[in-house]
Amino acid sequence: MISCIFVHGLLLWASMGFLMPVGILTIRMANKEEDGKRVKFLFYLHAILQILAVLLATVGAVLSIRNFENSFSNHHQRLGLALYVAISMQAIIGFFRPRRGKRRSTWYLTHWILGTTTSVVGIINIYTGLKAYHKKTSRSTAIWTIIFTVQISLIACFYLFQDKWEYIQKQGLILGNNYNNSPHHPTPPSNQVQENAITVMDNQSNKVVLPQPCAKPNALGNLFD
Repeated sequence: MISCIFVHGLLLWASMGFLMPVGILTIRMANKEEDGKRVKFLFYLHAILQILAVLLATVGAVLSIRNFENSFSNHHQRLGLALYVAISMQAIIGFFRPRRGKRRSTWYLTHWILGTTTSVVGIINIYTGLKAYHKKTSRSTAIWTIIFTVQISLIACFYLFQDKWEYIQKQGLILGNNYNNSPHHPTPPSNQVQENAITVMDNQSNKVVLPQPCAKPNALGNLFD
């Protein structure tokens, strides 16, 4: 019995606690890509991860129905039932993606809201499952709770970092330009500029006069010197 509970928890951890969040990260990465091949790769990776998540959740649900007493008297069982319905709907919605147009906007909004909500509630339900496991077996779940919290924290940090990465890159370019334009760090003249430097030979004194790109009085002085 305890081994069945452990396998059930492991399957749902992999499904709702890992594959679904990582699938969300991959499709967000695809939205920021410009290379068509990488976009296609990330899109199919997203689909594969979500299909695997549904399959693992299905195995976990079947294991629960066959081996556990499902009276739906606690939050974990009720949330689990609702989540399985939600991920099944999400998979169906994903397969029937319409072509670009007015319907595509509605589809995208529905798919995004349902997927994000399902993933967040699934993570919450894993915590309730750990609590139910401790209550049923009297075994400590502290180490599993810590490991899962660290994993979700890393995924959340990466999720937030995705939104700021482009901004950070732009800031680096701006700071780099400001550094080069600083009076303390002037931009050195290029070889082309040095090669194009013009010297004016004075016919009377044979002296070299460098052009002075400055105000008009100096320019006139060069002409009548």
